[in-house]
Amino acid sequence: MTEQTGRIIKAILAVPRGRVSCYRDIALAAGMPNGARQAARILHSMSEKHRLPWHRIVRADGFIALESGQGREVQTGLLRAEGVRVSKTGHVDMELFGCAK
Repeated sequence: MTEQTGRIIKAILAVPRGRVSCYRDIALAAGMPNGARQAARILHSMSEKHRLPWHRIVRADGFIALESGQGREVQTGLLRAEGVRVSKTGHVDMELFGCAK
């Protein structure tokens, strides 16, 4: 595992239960201002192995990135189980549930 990957994993693990972050902010927390896509790739490929709370990461606009039938319903259910309000369109209020920067 590269140092950058380790920093991204650490940033993802730091998102507390009942809160969300976005790919961009995960990358920034890892010291990689242009690393949002890398954060997404790590979530996709390493969530199970590292037990990452993948469901707590959404797009910067607060929308769940997954499409309906591709995991959106699972992510919505996991977030709601933690007390995060998710709209019918898959939107999370980042002001209310986002992690402080």
